[in-house]
Amino acid sequence: MKLSSRKTIYWLAAIASLALIALLFRPEPLRVDTGQVQKGGMQVTVDEQGETRAHDRFVVTAPVAGRLTRIELHDGDAVRQNQVVAQIAPLPLSIQERREQTARIASAQARQREAEELVRHAQEDIEQARRESKRVERLVKDGFMSSQAAEQARNAEITIANEMEAARFRVKSAAAEVSLAESGLIAVQGGKGAFFKVRSPVAGRILNIPDQSERVVAAGSPLLTVGDMSKLEVVIELLSSEAVKVKPGMPVILDGWGGGPLQAKVRLVEPHAFTKVSALGVEEKRTNVVADFVDVPQSLGDGYRVNAHIVVWTAEAVTKVPASALFRCADAWCAFVVEKGVAKRRVVTIGQRNSQEAEALAGLDPGEVVVRHPANQIDEGVRVKLN
Repeated sequence: MKLSSRKTIYWLAAIASLALIALLFRPEPLRVDTGQVQKGGMQVTVDEQGETRAHDRFVVTAPVAGRLTRIELHDGDAVRQNQVVAQIAPLPLSIQERREQTARIASAQARQREAEELVRHAQEDIEQARRESKRVERLVKDGFMSSQAAEQARNAEITIANEMEAARFRVKSAAAEVSLAESGLIAVQGGKGAFFKVRSPVAGRILNIPDQSERVVAAGSPLLTVGDMSKLEVVIELLSSEAVKVKPGMPVILDGWGGGPLQAKVRLVEPHAFTKVSALGVEEKRTNVVADFVDVPQSLGDGYRVNAHIVVWTAEAVTKVPASALFRCADAWCAFVVEKGVAKRRVVTIGQRNSQEAEALAGLDPGEVVVRHPANQIDEGVRVKLN
């Protein structure tokens, strides 16, 4: 049975009306922010604030009790080795105090001998480390060991060399303490009106003077702190759960100090942790990580704050996706890929990740567009519109 031309027109008009109504009431595409899956270099860092510190600092103390004259020096002043930094008019000593002063001299001499033994021990260690480094390099050259073993041997040699240098500074400090203690006893025996001259044990800059005023001080009272500003280091307090990822030799990027990025290298992860209360009142276990500057800028000083980024993993060519595009779906990670204006759910296998990007081991290909910060309205097959 054939429809008449009039009925055919009616049916076509009805179908067109329904299509128009469906088109008018169809939901608008959701506007979304998007990012692109890329292939390139990627780093994973442990980020925390750090503080600069003079590698070798010496607290100059009063070797005898007496009246301290006003200290004329100021914070930041340069001092020479054996330069007079303070003067003390010693108080009369009793027999017991003289014995105590004699005991301090003996104690300082013992510390000096101990420091000298540590230098000899460090010298033997550095010679052993050099022999070990040469042996490992020969094995690497012959193909019996990996290049990583040679790098570790070189890092061990550098670490022991730094320890030997620190031991030599401790010998200088101990010798200065012996000199101060002996001079203190001589000054007391010098008679009324004699002044004991306190000298700087090393050349450097004055980091801190607690009080410049004239006053009576007890033996052992700190007068000032001297440090070598050409040997700065960075101390970074990490959570113990983050510190276990850090190893000596790892590179460190420093910023947020008022200038451009600086390069440093981890020298030491301290083997002990301490408890610190956070701003929220939570007790945390933290560990100090010490890093050495590659190049020390002249404008940085002792106690300056920096933002430290310790590079614990790096790769040159990986498939990476914006971290904001990932979300949990059941026990896996997923992302929405935009294909011809429609959102498609993809299960993604994730490797390393940082605060900005994640390594996509499977599920995504370079060049694909993904939805960043996917809203609850987005689901499989939903039409989307790029912002």
